[in-house]
Amino acid sequence: MTDTLTPGLRRRLEGVEGRYEELERSVSAPETTSDRNRIREVGQELSSLAPIVETIRSLRDAERRLAEAQHLAEGDDAEMRDLALEEVGELTTKTGELTTRLRAQLVPRDPLDEKNVIVEIRAGEGGEEAALFALDLYTMYLRYAERHRWKVEELSASHAEKGGFKEVIFKVTGRGAYSKLKFESGVHRVQRVPKTEAQGRIHTSTATVAVLPEAEETDLVINEEDLKIDLYRAGGHGGQGVNTTDSAVRITHLPTGEVVTCQDERSQLKNKTKAMAVLRSRLLARAAEERAARESTARNAQIGRGERSEKMRTYNFPQDRLTDRRLGYNLSNLDRRMDGDIDDLVEALSEQDEADRLARLEEDGE
Repeated sequence: MTDTLTPGLRRRLEGVEGRYEELERSVSAPETTSDRNRIREVGQELSSLAPIVETIRSLRDAERRLAEAQHLAEGDDAEMRDLALEEVGELTTKTGELTTRLRAQLVPRDPLDEKNVIVEIRAGEGGEEAALFALDLYTMYLRYAERHRWKVEELSASHAEKGGFKEVIFKVTGRGAYSKLKFESGVHRVQRVPKTEAQGRIHTSTATVAVLPEAEETDLVINEEDLKIDLYRAGGHGGQGVNTTDSAVRITHLPTGEVVTCQDERSQLKNKTKAMAVLRSRLLARAAEERAARESTARNAQIGRGERSEKMRTYNFPQDRLTDRRLGYNLSNLDRRMDGDIDDLVEALSEQDEADRLARLEEDGE
């Protein structure tokens, strides 16, 4: 392969091609043809590897022809040398294109990318201003979802006195929702003059965001004996009763200590259904993080403590600047971005994530 492919990637290419040839041999083996499930598994894996193997072989052929053309370009025949030099240029471009395609094909896709998501936003430090900032983030994601024609359903909310959110949990349904929104997880920090500030001083507040892939019942099994379910009477703003029955639900997953509450619906069953959806997604995310840790590719925990010193992204309104620590540059026009226009930011984070995953492949070749 070309010099642009590291030793780690070269080893991976050998492994991919070897696995493909092994599957080709096994597809007609009696132990495969006699088992429908095995036939399907082998067929699916062959289909997933076929485009990569095709690129590997095309690149190998192009490199062989390039080497031959380079050899001819060093000969004494002037006419042949000119033709060979022209071919060298064309084949150099082709090998570069094939190498770029191959590198992209080797990056493993996140199996959760096509999932719907459950987003949890919580006010951190900053009191009422932090709660108002949590509301602003919620609105930003609502607008972003509208731009992508995704559906949003509020699952649970705890309101602050001045109109913000202490906590809000909502579901976003739409193709590729997790692939786009997963980069929003972390501590968001805002620097601005709050509406509640009479002297015009700039305050710093935080809110935490967690983006969880929606877990379907088939994704993981939750045993009933692992759940502690408490029912209580829902309360509203200022403590007034929202319902006269015990419709609010608190579910505790005993093995992990995860606790989910839901009281927004008047129906106990609806509240339990929503709470279970959130719990299931939290457990799926926890399992994915544990798996990533075992594979030595763990990322930072999604939610920090919400302290001012922690930050994944800063929204500086006086300077009209958005700073995401994962990127090497700042973005402007905060008003437009708070209205949900964050596609360029999401795309930049997605490209960086892909580059990071490819770098890990280049290092270990696994």
